[in-house]
Amino acid sequence: MGKNRLKGKHLRKVDFPSDVAKSVAINIMTKHYKYVSLEEKLEIIQNVLSDPENYLQHEALEPLASALTGKPKLKSDYEVHALKSEGSFSVFGQKHIAQNAFMQMEAALKLPVSVKGALMPDAHHGYGLPIGGVLGAKNAVIPFGVGVDIGCRMALSIFDIPPDFLRMKEFELHKALKRYTHFGNEGNLDFEVDHEILERPEFKTTELLRKLHGKARYQLGTSGTGNHFVEFGTVHMEADNTLGIDPGDYVGLLSHSGSRGMGAAIAQTYTQIAEQKCKLPREVKSLAWLSLDDEAGQEYWLSMNLAGDYAKACHDVIHKNLSKAIGLKPVLKVENHHNFAWKEIHDGEELIVHRKGATPAAKGELGIIPGSMTTKGFIVSGLGNEASLNSASHGAGRKMSRKEARDTIAKSFMTTQLRKAGVKLIGGSVEEAPYAYKDIEAVMSCQDELVKIEGSFMPRIVRMNKS
Repeated sequence: MGKNRLKGKHLRKVDFPSDVAKSVAINIMTKHYKYVSLEEKLEIIQNVLSDPENYLQHEALEPLASALTGKPKLKSDYEVHALKSEGSFSVFGQKHIAQNAFMQMEAALKLPVSVKGALMPDAHHGYGLPIGGVLGAKNAVIPFGVGVDIGCRMALSIFDIPPDFLRMKEFELHKALKRYTHFGNEGNLDFEVDHEILERPEFKTTELLRKLHGKARYQLGTSGTGNHFVEFGTVHMEADNTLGIDPGDYVGLLSHSGSRGMGAAIAQTYTQIAEQKCKLPREVKSLAWLSLDDEAGQEYWLSMNLAGDYAKACHDVIHKNLSKAIGLKPVLKVENHHNFAWKEIHDGEELIVHRKGATPAAKGELGIIPGSMTTKGFIVSGLGNEASLNSASHGAGRKMSRKEARDTIAKSFMTTQLRKAGVKLIGGSVEEAPYAYKDIEAVMSCQDELVKIEGSFMPRIVRMNKS
């Protein structure tokens, strides 16, 4: 199949009106025509270029046809929008959610493009959408509804080895975490890493992505600050789990991070463009959207998906390096991501579903919902609840802001909590102290209609950004 893969070099002689149209063509061929010969791919593209109007209703080729039929440019005149009077949304775990998160969600549902919404039990106030907020919009993507850390995700590798390994190899695991993980501005890894993500043709499609390629290479395999972590711990799989793994106890490696500086730059750039093009009242200004019929919307969609794949690549590198360092191969890997937008069908209508700090939970879809550094997290499978737009919480959720945690939690208190739980912490700060988070058991009890618990993960050696 590799010889049939369409790359940018194959399109050098094709007269595209824009880099976006070229990128859309590559994406369509990769997704819908992967088993078609290279010659046939080029012929299909030429046919659309010759008569794009004829393909505006085509199931697979419509995005390319739309990109070729004179859609507005980035600097087009702005449009002023009035808000709807109200909009309804589902709430799970209402007693655990602060009023300011409700107010943010209410405002988001008043956008003219908003159709459906939901609040997860871990929800708390954020920027734009509340963290734990889910919003379905019609043919529009909201860059700040996705968030700054595009594609932030959880990844869990499960090793078929008894949990005693953690106690017997504590020094080696501590050393491996310090050697093979880097956070925030600590710098890049001091050894060479590589991943096929760096060869993706999308990096050549826009000026911004071309500029970000060097940063992506530099930060590959590293993690962000805040609540991002890499940790070893114990995994317990339930007797009735559907993951195809025997019930019992295992060793696990869990990581939480996103798209680093690349995602932040994409979010900042396209939020500014959206605010220029889409004029909204001050209280919802940050929720300005981009139409997917617009060139800027297509550029953001392409960039967001690339950033999401880059976030996965960072986790791939982390897990590969640490697995090799400890001499073990995982028997299973579970991943999921949040801070993203998906095209999904709900109630017979295609919506752009934004999950800002919420886990996708379609029927049978696997995910991880962590607690805090001293409480267990949960391996789950989705139940496909339409009221939540097939979503669940992405963690326990904060009950204190980072400032509140700094002002009220003593480091000695956090140290005592860690010691009682038998957890070793490398780095970290009181901003991420367990007491700053909601009770994960209470949060999980509010979403038994959303997910099935397949197993759990308890942290033992935790690596975070330096305090």
